[in-house]
Amino acid sequence: MKLLATASALAIGAVVGMTAAPEAQAQQPTFITIGTGGVTGVYYPTGGAICRMMARTRAEHGIRCGAESTGGSVFNVNAVRNGELEFGVAQSDVQFNAYNGADKFKEQGANPKLRSVFSIHPEPFTVVARKDANIKTFEDLKGKRVNVGNPGSGQRATMEVLMNQMGWTMNDFALVSELQANEQSQALCDNNIDAMVYTVGHPNGSIKEATTACDSVIVTVDNGAVDALVAGKPFYRKAVIPGGMYRGTDADTNTFGVGATLVTSADVPDEVVYALTKSVFENIDQFRSLHPAFANLDPKQMAKDGLSAPLHPGAEKYYREAGLLN
Repeated sequence: MKLLATASALAIGAVVGMTAAPEAQAQQPTFITIGTGGVTGVYYPTGGAICRMMARTRAEHGIRCGAESTGGSVFNVNAVRNGELEFGVAQSDVQFNAYNGADKFKEQGANPKLRSVFSIHPEPFTVVARKDANIKTFEDLKGKRVNVGNPGSGQRATMEVLMNQMGWTMNDFALVSELQANEQSQALCDNNIDAMVYTVGHPNGSIKEATTACDSVIVTVDNGAVDALVAGKPFYRKAVIPGGMYRGTDADTNTFGVGATLVTSADVPDEVVYALTKSVFENIDQFRSLHPAFANLDPKQMAKDGLSAPLHPGAEKYYREAGLLN
């Protein structure tokens, strides 16, 4: 099975140093594309980091890899389902819902072909508010101007789940905006919104921008609704954003979160998924060095945590060879 990449993906592949070895050229390499997220988030560099690992080992497998900026988790799992992407980065809750046909995926139904590859970094649900908006906790967002995230993004999905748990609707806010991740920091500092939400790994460039360009704070998200979500769903967990990471917030901030995961389709050949998994795990030290959010990644956890869709056989084969599965 030959997989085709988009022109943009090939361009990105060139950027991350994918110069073919002669033996790889002779193999007529396969092209794969990884759907990520906005360029200011962690998903985009995650896709680039995976592709860099693929480039390091290209002589072994002949596969070229491109990371493509997309609308985020929901977009990625749908694009994988439709055969438009070979791989996608997605929140662990979005992976669960897509595989089971729950929440946003009820209408289209379960995706029995969705497959897990590995988990990546933790992603706390993060609320950033203007200091002058006097927002201390999530409950204080009521009656404020809030960017809930663009449709198709993971932060929008998490925001809606928490709102539903609390019995809130969009009408509880004075204004609702649907800006993409790379637009919301400027909107906050331009005083067009009072608060923004982001489900993202830390430290994050967009949040650094929001907390340095104007006076803003990280908001506590810790209440009975959060407790219920964490108790009832295996892909949620309590999380802490360390104090001092961002200007304006010196103390730790309690919240909850999910994890970033890499997903694919059962239709993607085993040898392709095996090669990608092996490239990352056998170069894990180099992978960890490519973003601060990867610093504490543990291969044993990556092979199982937050993976609610079945493992792809190509990934499972590598994990068994490496002794990461019983």
